[in-house]
This record gives sequence, C-alpha cells and structure tokens, in this order.
Amino acid sequence: MKLETLSAVNAERAARRPVMVITDVANGDQRLVKAADFAADPLHAELDKQLRMGKSAMVEVDGKKLFLNVYAPTARLIIIGAVHISQALAPLARSLDYDVTVIDPRTAFASPERFPDVSLVAEWPDVALPPLNVDHYTAFVAVTHDPKIDDPALLHAFERNCFYIGALGSRKTHAKRGDRLKAQGVSEADFARIKAPIGLNIGAVSPSEIAVAIMAEITAELRLPKGNPKDFPKTSAA
Repeated sequence: MKLETLSAVNAERAARRPVMVITDVANGDQRLVKAADFAADPLHAELDKQLRMGKSAMVEVDGKKLFLNVYAPTARLIIIGAVHISQALAPLARSLDYDVTVIDPRTAFASPERFPDVSLVAEWPDVALPPLNVDHYTAFVAVTHDPKIDDPALLHAFERNCFYIGALGSRKTHAKRGDRLKAQGVSEADFARIKAPIGLNIGAVSPSEIAVAIMAEITAELRLPKGNPKDFPKTSAA
C-alpha cells in the first residue's frame, strides 16, 4: 500500500468513517473509496455488502479479481440505565466486539461491582454523552424507565444519527414517550426510528433473554441490507 493511501486510510479510521481499499489482484493497482463515495462507485453493491458484513473479500467483476479491504469503525453500544437488563446486555455486547458504555446518574445502580470490566459513567446524559462522540456506528439503548434520564439521551441519539435506537417500555409507555419528545421538537421520522418495545419477539422474559432479543435486533439493523423486509415483531418487555 502506498504511503499516500495508508495516510488517507488512517485519517478516515481516526474520524470513525468507513473506508475501503480496492486492489486489482492481477497488477496490484489500488484505489481508495471513502464512505461518502460508495453510492456513486461502480462497485457500490459489492462495497455496501462487504461494509455491512464488516469483512474484506475477493470479488470478480468483468473478469477482474479484486480484493476489497474493509476498514470499518468498531461498533459501539451506549446503554442508558444501569439496570438488570443492562447487566446482561453489556457482557453480551462485549462478546460481540462492541465497545460498551453504561450511563446512569444513580450511583446505587452505576457501580463497578454491578458492572465489572465495563466503561461506566455515573453522570446525567447531558454531561456524560457529549465527550463520548456518539456517531452513526453507535447503537443506543435507553432502559431506565425514567423520562428524566431516557428522554434527553434519546434526543442526543437523534442528533448523532445512531444506526440503532431502542427504548424499553410497552406500547402505552412508548406513546407517552412520543408525546413528550414531540413536544420538544422531535419529528415523526425521528420518533419512528425508536425500536419500541425493544428487541425481537423471541418470547423473552428474563433480563438475559431480553438482552439476547435486543442484540439480535441491533445485529439485524447493522447487517441486513436497507430496504429488505425487516418488519420483525417486537418483544413484549415492558
């Protein structure tokens, strides 16, 4: 890889923007494609597929063998609420290579004893979230059941265009959440992005099962092609 290409790759990675290097196997020619240029690239279908999977791959196009080297940001999970579900969700997400941060101003809940080996911030969302540089490669889960904590956090998730936004609560609870958020200027389109009730409908009952349902829904959002049918029913977790 040429120094110029390597420098460009490192700059994109430092900014948590995906980038891909395409190498012609026959002659070694390389070109770099930034995320903003994927849609206009002749190989956009292949680029989109490999980026969704987060894996490099060899493809053959017009008789040419091309190696697509994928550099994708590490996915992150922000959990608002140091509750029982979070205790199961945090280690599960870490096992799937997510960078996990748990936020809860209630120090009785947000303790290292309850969340060993997890980044823990015992602050209100308006203080805790800005330094984290939440971005599109962040999944965002609000599970406190306390509007004073969850609502400001959700507003931040909308602003940062997180790829997944989920919130715990029944349909009735979610409808009340909608009234509050819309009163603060949230659009119908943004509110519709919230996965609620949270998680896929797998009949989850226990905190551990609900954590599995949540991570399954996050995985589907990250990996499945946009525009494919994804009308999975929701868990009834309240």
